[in-house]
Amino acid sequence: MVAGEWYRYRSGPELAEMTTSTQRTCRQITALYDDDQPAAHALFTEMVGSVGAGADFRPPLYLDYGAQLHVGANTFINADFLTLGGGEITIGANVLVGPSARLYTPSHALDVQERRAGYERVSPITIEDDVWLGGNVVVCPGVTIGAGSIIGAGSVVTKDVPAGVIAAGNPARVVRAIEPDDRIGLGAV
Repeated sequence: MVAGEWYRYRSGPELAEMTTSTQRTCRQITALYDDDQPAAHALFTEMVGSVGAGADFRPPLYLDYGAQLHVGANTFINADFLTLGGGEITIGANVLVGPSARLYTPSHALDVQERRAGYERVSPITIEDDVWLGGNVVVCPGVTIGAGSIIGAGSVVTKDVPAGVIAAGNPARVVRAIEPDDRIGLGAV
């Protein structure tokens, strides 16, 4: 699965047990968060592959395979975040993830008989530093979003997005480059 080869995701109990364990931890994080945020953050850190300093989130979170998620320093993940599939997901530093973002790594077989047999493969997702994903953004398998880019709310990202642009729509397409004139003039905060 992790190697990106075709596999049968329904062929045995191992993958189901892994996802059940991760989903149980996600529910524990949600239950703890209001009363003990440090404990909720500690569970999150234990569940995922890696977390940079200052990363923060708001529950609920829904992950299939926590160990495949890597979150960079000072990244913020808003509520109702969902990752599916066993593909590696790398979120860079200083990323803003809007509410109800969806990151999907699996692709199912196109042939109906192979699909019925449960064949799928996963492809990694990479979100580089300083990206802003608006609310309800969907990122599809194998996509890389370049540093500093903005993905408009409700967009479905099916192809790579270059650095330093605004992309939006379904499917998402580059609308324009982010320009120096886009600064609001408040300076570094």
